[in-house]
Amino acid sequence: MKLTAIDLVIIFTYLLSTVFIGLILKKVAQKSKANYLLGGNKLPWYMLGLSNASGMFDISGTMWLVTLLFVYGLKSIWIPWLWPVFNQIFLMVFLSIWLRRSGVTTGAEWINTRFGRGRDSNLSHGVVVVFALIMCLGYLAYGFVGLGKFVMIFIPWDIIAPYIPFEVPLAYVPHIYGIAFTMFAVFYAILGGMSSIVWADVLQYVIMTVSALLIGILAMKALAVETLVVPDGWHSPFFGWNLNDYDWRGIIDEVNAKIASDGYSLFSIFFMMMVFKGILVSLAGPAPNYDMQKILSTKSAKDAAKMSGFVSVVLMPIRYFMIAGFAILGLLYYDQLNLMVAGQIDFEQILPSAISEFVPVGFMGLLLAGLLAAFNSTFAGTLNAAQAYIVNDIYLRYVKPDASNLETRNMNYITGVAVVIVSIIFGLFAQDVNSVLQWMVSALYGSYVVSNVLKWYWWRFNGYGYFWGMVAGLVPALIFPYVFSETLDLYYFPWLLLVSIAGALLGTFLTPPTKERVLMDFYKNVRPWGFWGPIKKKVMEENPEFVPNKNFKHDMFNVVIGTIAQTTLVALPIYIILKDTWPIWITIIITVICGVILKKTWWNKLPED
Repeated sequence: MKLTAIDLVIIFTYLLSTVFIGLILKKVAQKSKANYLLGGNKLPWYMLGLSNASGMFDISGTMWLVTLLFVYGLKSIWIPWLWPVFNQIFLMVFLSIWLRRSGVTTGAEWINTRFGRGRDSNLSHGVVVVFALIMCLGYLAYGFVGLGKFVMIFIPWDIIAPYIPFEVPLAYVPHIYGIAFTMFAVFYAILGGMSSIVWADVLQYVIMTVSALLIGILAMKALAVETLVVPDGWHSPFFGWNLNDYDWRGIIDEVNAKIASDGYSLFSIFFMMMVFKGILVSLAGPAPNYDMQKILSTKSAKDAAKMSGFVSVVLMPIRYFMIAGFAILGLLYYDQLNLMVAGQIDFEQILPSAISEFVPVGFMGLLLAGLLAAFNSTFAGTLNAAQAYIVNDIYLRYVKPDASNLETRNMNYITGVAVVIVSIIFGLFAQDVNSVLQWMVSALYGSYVVSNVLKWYWWRFNGYGYFWGMVAGLVPALIFPYVFSETLDLYYFPWLLLVSIAGALLGTFLTPPTKERVLMDFYKNVRPWGFWGPIKKKVMEENPEFVPNKNFKHDMFNVVIGTIAQTTLVALPIYIILKDTWPIWITIIITVICGVILKKTWWNKLPED
């Protein structure tokens, strides 16, 4: 074990502080369902933004991004578009506003505002709950596996094994560690609800910021005395048709095998697929997870937009300062890293191995506390979302609509524990961080896209279309990874899309439209743009003073500017650590120009309602 007493004291001080937060805010959370699941809609937008950023600053994702930067250099700034990271810009510009105007508790509950309360709405509601729970369990398993792989570097299994009454195969050692540290996140998330999660996240963001600055500075000092040896093109974010000329032979030969296994060699095709999928996913709005719950927790639609915009500003520069620091340290001292897991090289071990080798005593404890905080934030937020769907959309809707506050509270506790147990079982079947990630962002999101795009922008789309579009995509999304196990998940996204489109259109045109009154109320309240002509006409006949949304071109302009700004916020900290003077100034100038434009075209024009 490479942790000293000082490191352990720092780590356990942080863990105990989260326990105290849960205990302190327990009474606040117990006041009502809204208090528990949404913080009573009283939390400031900037705190929710810090909390959301903290939730996205997770160990598993950071391990993956460090590996990407290590392997692909500046070209790696595009690969997170797989999520896609620029969905935060779509949310910032218009979708958070539309979503928050609904005034609901979960995304599944939102279905009633769009399709009413009929059989089609019940079916749509049910499939959203199923999708949300699968998504939440996937995220929990993804974080769970990453945490375990991270911890095993610092607490070698041979120290723990004599105290375990059964034999654990090496492949499952990360899962044992994951279970142990998960319990802290479970405690404060279940006791304190959303308020507890947000306050813990703010504490965690402060710790992670200090940790990121520390790692970035260590890397910059190392670069002052060492020479960075990387392939031609590593320093450039630009790319050609493929990565054939991007060769690690003679530098770190094993990296070429990593590129081949990732499936990114035909980089232009991969990039076009990412952008195509990313735009559709972004237009669909947030998936039913912790991001959506933070939007619904804001005080108003205006605050929801501010919160979503704030996430990129506080997340990207700090996170990538840390990511770049670890990647550079890994490249400079590759021979000193321990990347062997179960007899094979695992590049996802670069992050924990670099911490183990290069971070000084005391600071290691702070950094580990920060990264454990990152895990806790993601895990707790996702757990809260899963509880919301089970309690609000199943228990209170179908089982006991008249449940007392005490019964609702107890059900929150029970479902929280149950979700954690199931996610641990789910995580036992996950091979690694990347495999879970690829399945979630490509296959699972592929089943979500069509129905959730059409629900916002097309009046004729109904509940049956939504249900069959989701089912038609969800079933193959669960099957394809086993049938096409050698294919990158992103590459069968178009097939999922076509199947979902067929299901959505057949479901819509073979059944009656949604009731006109429901559509009119939705259109008046949410005020979306899109293909709403017949409904807009009815609304304006009823209320001639109604002003329809004509901001499509304006919103798309802001999306483009916002995405450029977000991308420069990713590149800037990398260039700072590399001390590339001209790229630093170019990215700063682009960021400032985009910021000035958005101040005039977005911030100053945010709606008051």
